[in-house]
Amino acid sequence: MTVCRDCCCGNAAKHPSVDHNAQLDRLRAALPAHRVRTSLCLDVCDEANVMVVHPSPAARREGARPVWFGLVLSDAVEDDLVAWVRAGGPGAAEIPAMLDLSVIPAPAVARSAGADLGGGRDQRPGLRGSS
Repeated sequence: MTVCRDCCCGNAAKHPSVDHNAQLDRLRAALPAHRVRTSLCLDVCDEANVMVVHPSPAARREGARPVWFGLVLSDAVEDDLVAWVRAGGPGAAEIPAMLDLSVIPAPAVARSAGADLGGGRDQRPGLRGSS
C-alpha cells in the first residue's frame, strides 16, 4: 500500500481534524504482513488523502492492477480499506460497496478521460473482468 504524504495528503492545514501520523501508524499496525509505504505527491491533490493498494505479485500476473482511493479521512473508510487488504485486495477480493465509493481513477486514467474526470470510474483498475 502506498500512502501519499506530501503537499496535500497528510497536511494538517488541509485536513485539521485528521491525525495523519496516527493514521499511518494504524495502517502499519493493522497490516503487519503488508508493506505500507509513503510517497511524495501522487498528483491527485483534490482527493487527499490518497492511498493506492497494490495487488500481490500473483494477482498482478493474473492481470490485477493497483486500486486508488481518495478522501481516506475517516476511521470507517480506513477500517474498510484494511479489511479489504486483509481479504486479499486487488485481484483476490471484491471491493465492498461502501469502500467502492472511495475509489478514484489513477492520474493517467483521469488524464486520458480528458475533462470528464467522472468518467474514470468505468476505466478504473481493479478485479479482472470488472469495469
